Amino acid sequence: MEDQELLEKLKNPETKNFGFNLLVKKYQQKLYWHIRKMVIDHDDTDDLLQDVFVKAWKNIDKFQEKSQLYTWLYRIATNQCITFLNKKRRRFFIPIGDVEQELSNILDNSPHIDGEEIQIRLQKALLQLPDKQRLVFNMKYFDEMKYEEIAEITGTSVGSLKASYHHAVKKIEGFFNQN
Repeated sequence: MEDQELLEKLKNPETKNFGFNLLVKKYQQKLYWHIRKMVIDHDDTDDLLQDVFVKAWKNIDKFQEKSQLYTWLYRIATNQCITFLNKKRRRFFIPIGDVEQELSNILDNSPHIDGEEIQIRLQKALLQLPDKQRLVFNMKYFDEMKYEEIAEITGTSVGSLKASYHHAVKKIEGFFNQN
């Protein structure tokens, strides 16, 4: 179903519930993996994904259709991830390196992670990146988004995104060369 049809169902009180179920079905997996690449932990991802859909439900009437529906959902998910990671750092008064170590331990010990060694090494390299660079790398590399789409989601210029991606790639290469 096209996004425009979904929006029509979501904005009609008689079909809003049905439209929302279709929205969740269409975007749940993409958003799950977008969030998961940022927060690593399966349970945290599920919680954040639920929060994203709750926010979408509450704010769908405010959606002005100036961007695509999936862009709007990705923006909500991205903001939820960044807020979650910042709260986690502040709540436990832990420096960024310790959060990275905690997430790295999850990669090593979680029953929900079953990647090949190279994938786990890549994820550990990504944990070394600042949130913004990791986000840009994930969206460009894994989600194969265009810089223009990422710019719309993050509210960042294309030039800045290209620079962030370039720096991320260099840092990942450095990680692999050292490990």
